[in-house]
Amino acid sequence: MQEYKISVFLRKQYGLIMETDIWQEIEQLYRKFQKLGISEAVDYEKYYLYSLITHSTAIEGSTLTEIDNQLLFDEGVTAKGKPLVHHLMNEDLKKAYELAKKDAQHNVSVTPVFLQGLNATLMCTTGNVHSVMAGSFDSSRGEYRLCGVTAGIGGRSYISYQKVPAKVEELCTILQGQQKLAVTFREQYELSFNAHLNLVTIHPWVDGNGRTARLLMNYIQFCYHLFPAKIFKEDREEYILSLRQSQEEETNRPFLDFMAKQLKKSLALEIERFEASQKKGLNFMF
Repeated sequence: MQEYKISVFLRKQYGLIMETDIWQEIEQLYRKFQKLGISEAVDYEKYYLYSLITHSTAIEGSTLTEIDNQLLFDEGVTAKGKPLVHHLMNEDLKKAYELAKKDAQHNVSVTPVFLQGLNATLMCTTGNVHSVMAGSFDSSRGEYRLCGVTAGIGGRSYISYQKVPAKVEELCTILQGQQKLAVTFREQYELSFNAHLNLVTIHPWVDGNGRTARLLMNYIQFCYHLFPAKIFKEDREEYILSLRQSQEEETNRPFLDFMAKQLKKSLALEIERFEASQKKGLNFMF
């Protein structure tokens, strides 16, 4: 028994050290990112936003690439052979991000009405009216679901629709209080990650929950003037597993650990691409 206690203690201590180490690495990368002035480059924020949108919709099945979205957003050119619904999904999410960035300039409070507005914007052309036993609701207007929902392998069930309004209200109240208390770099990021986890766990809508949760996460980061974290489409499986583990074990740690790794990856890639771009174009080509 004594050996078991020591083993558990060591694992906890080791995990705490690992947590601290990754946040030290993130802060070092963040300082380097700022020192290089990457975000000050012309149109950097616009194209990074396009990347956020592309990865978020790809997690939901969109086949559009970053180049596809650049052509779609800037020139109105659709990607040949790709579904119309994927184009609509990306255009709607772009509108929702633009709304969120505008609201972040005024630190608009996270309320149920605010969240429904974000969801309505990103679902405005792909949502539908649903008629169920409890009544009708319009998913293109951000209206909460009036039915049960299941998702993922094994059919995970989310909370009853009757509990959704109260849980969203409770989450918003907690977030409003926590936003005033989060002071450090890590506290602010982890608050945004927790907002993401809790909203997607409530699953208030019949569709668009993941996109809305990722947008809420980025919105809180915009409010704090932080670099917006990206969830990479190629890490979709690990993303879903971290959410599921947190939900099943009722602890935010698996998801916070996953998001710290995603943030580190985002910063490292942006720095790597910037440094590579600075080395190009120095040789004449004849």
